[in-house]
Amino acid sequence: MSSDGNLFVQVGSYNTNLQGGAGVPQDPLASFLSKKPRAPDIFAIGFQELLPLHLGLAGLSKAVIDDRDAHIRSQIEKHTPGKESYTLVAKAVNVGVALLVYARDSGVARRVCDVQTQWTGTGPAYMGNKGAVGIRFRISDRGSKAGEVFTFVCAHLTAHEPKLARRVADYHHIVSTLLFPPLPSSPSSSPTTMYSTSHLFFLGDLNFRITIPPSRPHVQTSQPYNVLAMLKDDASREQLKEFDQLLNQRRKGTAFIGLREGPFWTFKCTYKYKLGEVDRYSTKRTPSWTDRIMYATHTDSPDTPEKSNITNILYTSIPSYITSDHKPVVCLLLLPSPTAISSPETCTPPMLRLPLSYTPTPDPRATLKRYTGRTLDRIIGSIWWLLTVVGAGSAIVGIFNFFLGLAAWRWWKVPAVSIADADA
Repeated sequence: MSSDGNLFVQVGSYNTNLQGGAGVPQDPLASFLSKKPRAPDIFAIGFQELLPLHLGLAGLSKAVIDDRDAHIRSQIEKHTPGKESYTLVAKAVNVGVALLVYARDSGVARRVCDVQTQWTGTGPAYMGNKGAVGIRFRISDRGSKAGEVFTFVCAHLTAHEPKLARRVADYHHIVSTLLFPPLPSSPSSSPTTMYSTSHLFFLGDLNFRITIPPSRPHVQTSQPYNVLAMLKDDASREQLKEFDQLLNQRRKGTAFIGLREGPFWTFKCTYKYKLGEVDRYSTKRTPSWTDRIMYATHTDSPDTPEKSNITNILYTSIPSYITSDHKPVVCLLLLPSPTAISSPETCTPPMLRLPLSYTPTPDPRATLKRYTGRTLDRIIGSIWWLLTVVGAGSAIVGIFNFFLGLAAWRWWKVPAVSIADADA
């Protein structure tokens, strides 16, 4: 039996702005790998707005995600110390939300088992224009024969500053409908939520914004300009964090219960940038930390919600990416050593501990909701894709061409009237 000690996990997230294969000119995390003497044991990266929406809705994401997988793996193996090789544990994609998880071949990859993937939509009628995907697996013989369960969730929640309540509802919908089958060692046959795990990682474009109350004296003019002024130094950003919607919801216990996060205010807001600019924001939106990475481990106590036994080595953004209005975020995490088990032959992995006031409950209609959304995705996406093809890349032109063709067909089908018939 192996314990592996402290596992090193690297997590990244990037909203690629619907660019498909052109969205990532290089792996957004590769430059950080060479700075550490130790290669990550587990590597996870999530994408939002992975490809044009009509292609995602139609389910035409395979080519993009396969290309992204090959590119990421080549970058990881190129930049890790010792040029380590990695195995793709799993990939999950729903419309434009995608997640890929890798494990180091010379380490934990050989003991990864019970791999599961899942998806859910939080858009209108449960469509997948917004939603989440998840990957769960078990690493055996870690601390005990049962080992530990790892769950990664990548999400894209409702946009726009005033829609805070909708984002919180999105989170609860994900908890209740992103359901995994019980592990083979479980005595229960009921589906489980993302919280039924030893380690949980939640990442993505969560779209929570900066909201400064109008009563604040330093808010005299339009809000974007005032936030820009507060982004210039660490001390001002630390003050600005108090107006972050996500942080305040987490403190209130209304969303992301049990999850912890590193000091996100140590880097500048990740949205909304002008395209092609390294450090220039668009004044159409208030700059905000929309892109986040959170985590929890089974040894974290619900009595200390701000403390985690996971060591946050690095949490930052990557400003050099200029093809999207978002900046990628990356987090390097060191997990605690496996908990000593009195009976090494135990068949039950350790689970997260949550506050007594919170019990995540699976939605009995989760499957119906998910497939209702997916059916609508495919219908709308296929029609949209067909119109785009007819319109040579533009759905609007496609609609015009469709009606023009319909009118021409009806005109052609009208029988000709001869002069003799007209005189009669």
